Amino acid sequence: MTRQTLSVLVENKPGVLARVAALFSRLGFNIESLAVGPTEHDDVSRMTIVVNLEDQRLEQVTKQLNKLVEVLKVVELEDHGAVERELLLVKVRADATTRSQVLETVQLFRAKVVDVAIDAVTIEVTGDRGKLEAMLRVLEPFGIRELVQSGMVAINRGSRSITDRALKPAPPISTRNPA
Repeated sequence: MTRQTLSVLVENKPGVLARVAALFSRLGFNIESLAVGPTEHDDVSRMTIVVNLEDQRLEQVTKQLNKLVEVLKVVELEDHGAVERELLLVKVRADATTRSQVLETVQLFRAKVVDVAIDAVTIEVTGDRGKLEAMLRVLEPFGIRELVQSGMVAINRGSRSITDRALKPAPPISTRNPA
């Protein structure tokens, strides 16, 4: 099985997320990561879905997604052809003896401190999965008190947009009388 990232444009309507998630459940696939948010068009949302699939199963999933009425476009994102990012918020023990080492780690990973307490700091880091895992390995000896991680968001490299062909403008309506 290989890790696949799908970018899915959907109509921005209630219940669409549930229908997409139900499709994966029905097919017996576990979604590893799911992020949904608005696009440059108010009536369209974008889902970034990460799932472990075999190539032949990916084709099946793509066909099934395209059958859903609310799905406008499905694109498989390639690792080298896309920019992928996740957000991690992690609360780490940082007392007077370890705080300077934790802050050095924050600088090393180009992260930032978003909250400070007497015995802990909360750090925000954005990056690909490898960067986040590396930072957690370095912070673990200090004591991770809590963490939360977003789903992956991804976008193809280059100037082309996923919406270039997915959202065709409606033909103009003639206001002239045919008579």
